[in-house]
Amino acid sequence: FNLQLWNNYFHLAVAFITQDSLQLENFSHAKYNKIQNKYGDMRRLIGFAIRDMWYKLGQNKICFIPGMVGPILEMTLIPEVELRKATIPIFFDMMLCEYQRTGEFRKFENEIILKLDHEVEGGRGDEHYMQLFESILTECARQYPAIFSLVESFVSLVKGLLEKLLDYRTVMNDESKDNRMSCTVNLL
Repeated sequence: FNLQLWNNYFHLAVAFITQDSLQLENFSHAKYNKIQNKYGDMRRLIGFAIRDMWYKLGQNKICFIPGMVGPILEMTLIPEVELRKATIPIFFDMMLCEYQRTGEFRKFENEIILKLDHEVEGGRGDEHYMQLFESILTECARQYPAIFSLVESFVSLVKGLLEKLLDYRTVMNDESKDNRMSCTVNLL
């Protein structure tokens, strides 16, 4: 097992699917259709490959926690529904790996909260992501009664943070200084 090789693979793959030239939702409808018909959505293909490779790591997954939390989060925030549905479960697997090793998933939790703030501030994330995140992680946790309540608390925490971050991002474009201050206080 070569940690650096796997690390390079994951970072390169995430850098590929998050590059601006592949963000099809930013293109005109005509350009979107032309690219979709000719090439398909390459982000989905690479995202599925990342997911498959993650699950092939076996006991070595723990080596990538918390280091890969940020890149995986960046990938799951791409507004492509099938990609999100396929890759959000990686987060549960990360939590499960850390929990089985240490009895908690604090490193994962701290890292995702830190990175989520950065990503939403950068314009990523939406209501649909928040709903998918909640439903997928809750559904994954149902199979593991021992950690269900911990995961449920974590999901509630992240959902609350994401709501506040999305509100803050919206308000920052608002003209009202009172709204900005109120939202900033809520976020803090």
